[in-house]
Amino acid sequence: MSDVTRPHDEQAARVWSALYDYVNAQDRRRDLQTALGLGGGFGRVKVLLHLEQGPMTLRDIADANGLDAPYATVICDKLVEKGFVIRTPHPDDNRRKLVSLTKKGKDTAQLARQILGAPPESLIALSPSDLEALEVLFARLSTPS
Repeated sequence: MSDVTRPHDEQAARVWSALYDYVNAQDRRRDLQTALGLGGGFGRVKVLLHLEQGPMTLRDIADANGLDAPYATVICDKLVEKGFVIRTPHPDDNRRKLVSLTKKGKDTAQLARQILGAPPESLIALSPSDLEALEVLFARLSTPS
């Protein structure tokens, strides 16, 4: 790769920085904490969202969320305590447990998806033609070269 920076590269870096800052400014953790009553951090929400796919072992939960096993256990303990998940014996190995969403957990995961998926007001305020242009650009960015 060349050490020479092209003006286009600098512009791309500015656009990337602006996009990154914009997305990070839309942090929904506080909204999630208030609406869901799950306390601090995003780990509990991530676990609930993963469990929407079906029951998982603690090891699966740890791996899917990039956690160590003891921390996955702490998160699941809190979710059990709040009635969002239950632990049941694994059908193939009594030494392991499966963690599953309760009805309350499913409803909470669905609400979390709604909160996370709601576009920010600044995006909603754009004109239909601006949104169309953004949609086309992001589709091009998401298509492998």
